[in-house]
Amino acid sequence: MTLYHLVREPKIKLSKNPVLLLLHGYGSNEEDLFSFASELPEEYYVISARAPYDLMYGSYAWYAINFDANDKKFSDLDQARKSRDLIADFIDELVANYPIDADNVTLIGFSQGSILSYAAAVSYPEKIQKVVAMSGYFDKEIAKENFDKNDFSNLNIFASHGSADQVIPVEWARNAKPSLDALGIKNVYKEYPVGHGVAPQNFYDFKNWLLE
Repeated sequence: MTLYHLVREPKIKLSKNPVLLLLHGYGSNEEDLFSFASELPEEYYVISARAPYDLMYGSYAWYAINFDANDKKFSDLDQARKSRDLIADFIDELVANYPIDADNVTLIGFSQGSILSYAAAVSYPEKIQKVVAMSGYFDKEIAKENFDKNDFSNLNIFASHGSADQVIPVEWARNAKPSLDALGIKNVYKEYPVGHGVAPQNFYDFKNWLLE
């Protein structure tokens, strides 16, 4: 399969089960978000994917982030777009290989994984119904060309951010809501008094949002 991944089978087996696909942040790996798999709703497959670009032992990225002499950060957008398409292909493979309900696919992304979750969902809304985008931002540059012509009627996004995030400024995260509203995408945005991480309340809130 396209991406190395970990699987938690659903405790409640249906003929086809919904899936939560976890996408970790820059420099992390598939174990990171998988650590809370046991806390997620029991009817879901929980699948945690490893990003394709190897940074160093045990550490991976969805795309490179380079620094120039002035300490400005540049994202490798070509790599980001390749990863966006890898995620879309990986969803097809999951549906083909596991008894997964193709109409109930949720991406849960943190940081760089969140940026990719937005990009994959707006580019392929026919494959992705829900997104939990934590500590990331919506970058239209990574979305497919003419993505705004897509049908977003089945897409629903829960976005969240730490108001004291020192890695990705909270202003970047706040920009997602007006952009998503303008596209007619159902969305919720919440902030928590934390840095670049997932607050317990954030976890609780997105879990409840999933169950609604």
